[in-house]
Amino acid sequence: MAAEKRKFKSKFVWVVFVAIFAAGVVTVFLFGGKEGGSDVGVGTSEFFTVRRENLEITVTESGEVKALDSVDIKSKVEGKTTIITIVDEGTYISQEDVNNGKVLVELDSSEIERRLAEREISFLKAEASLAEAREALEIQKNQNESDIKGGEQKLRFALLDFRKYVGEQIASELVEKLAADANSEFEMEEYLEDSRLSAEALGKLKDLSDEITLSESRYERAVDKLDWTKKLFEKQYVAETELKADELEVQSLRIQKEKAEIALELFRQYEFIKEAEKRFSDHQEALRELERIKAKARAKLAQAEAKLASGKASYVVQKKNLEKMQKQFKACTICAPATGQVVYASSMGGRWQRRNRPIGLGETVRQRQKIICIPDPSVMKVEIKVHEMWIDKVEAGQKAEITVAAFGDKTFEGVVLKKAPMADPEEWMNPDLKVYTTDVRIEGRHDFLKTGMTAKVKILMDELEEVLIVPIQTVINQEGKKVCFVAGENGPERREVETGQFNNDFVEIKNGLSEGQMVLLNPPRLFGEESDVE
Repeated sequence: MAAEKRKFKSKFVWVVFVAIFAAGVVTVFLFGGKEGGSDVGVGTSEFFTVRRENLEITVTESGEVKALDSVDIKSKVEGKTTIITIVDEGTYISQEDVNNGKVLVELDSSEIERRLAEREISFLKAEASLAEAREALEIQKNQNESDIKGGEQKLRFALLDFRKYVGEQIASELVEKLAADANSEFEMEEYLEDSRLSAEALGKLKDLSDEITLSESRYERAVDKLDWTKKLFEKQYVAETELKADELEVQSLRIQKEKAEIALELFRQYEFIKEAEKRFSDHQEALRELERIKAKARAKLAQAEAKLASGKASYVVQKKNLEKMQKQFKACTICAPATGQVVYASSMGGRWQRRNRPIGLGETVRQRQKIICIPDPSVMKVEIKVHEMWIDKVEAGQKAEITVAAFGDKTFEGVVLKKAPMADPEEWMNPDLKVYTTDVRIEGRHDFLKTGMTAKVKILMDELEEVLIVPIQTVINQEGKKVCFVAGENGPERREVETGQFNNDFVEIKNGLSEGQMVLLNPPRLFGEESDVE
């Protein structure tokens, strides 16, 4: 463990040193740094002849070979679960394995199985409730239909009874009048003399009238007979008992006549009105009862429909929950989705991920965590980190030369695919370093290239034709100006220059030098003061 710490510490120091050195070189050229640098004497410096030639503007970065396209296998199980079995890293998945559904990863499904059983029970209950609600709705519809038909029949019978008693025309007139105005009033006795009155009422009226007529006739005959008996009794032709019998008969017939008259009067003033209004009231009550039946039917139907809708909603929810749990259970077994070589996700990450989040038997994975990657070897790329100094000059479509460490004698052609719009997150070891992830495609198919191999990419950002060039170290900054030292009769002379584009070795000179002039490769530098070389 101590040896690993010492090894990590030494690597850390080396990385910091290289980063500081590279930043220093770039700063000296771009921003001049401090005026002066090394203390190399003029007498030991060599010269470079200013020449005109093509200048390639390139940037070279190291990176990692990856598949351009790959299939990522992630955990689809909610929460966290444990890897029970996993295929060995490096295993090649053939098309036959894909067709046969070769299992790559198995996740612990014990808890999901328990929850799946609960979901199945809930679903069956919801299914039964839904079926019950459907049956209840059909029963309620039939019951409503029967109740409404019964109410309609009762209303029809009540109307027939009313028509039978007062006559069809009068009944229709009164019903329509009340339908038009619920507050309207009418007097039934007005219809006693109406010729449209029904046979039943007219017959009753006629019977009472006839009874009066008969009673009067019988009474008159009895009176006449009594008068004759009285005369005969005075002459003693009849006995007193016969006289008294005739008197009693007259008295009885008079009472009958009075009763008939009272019955007719009662019928006219009370019985007809009472019976007519009762039958009309029965009709109105039957009408209101029908409305109540319909209202109750609507309410009960709405309740049954609401229960059915609730049952459907519960059924849908429970079905979705069951299907979701079934998918979760199915997701615990991951089969081969494509051909290629198996690479663990932790192997593609950094050291921290390999150490703290390894992929392996018994390890815990969370939802949407990448477990396995199956790269497509037909098209490979190199993922590099481009310094912010160069990123604006890197564009998609630019050509590149690629060398892979494992195959140092080969050079591969490449094309810039894309660059990240934002800089990578800061690294704690060098928070000031800003780099952008850039993908460079390797042209052609090379099955011998493997994911994770180290590669170096040289991107051709521009190519200047026939420009004056000098080595990049011959140009220094003094007093905020770019200067070179050229060979003169009395020694090196200071010359202000205008620079253009540059690469790691040469810089373009736009003004200040001519082709064939000699410039110092190592110009004199003084710390803290201006050089006295003219």
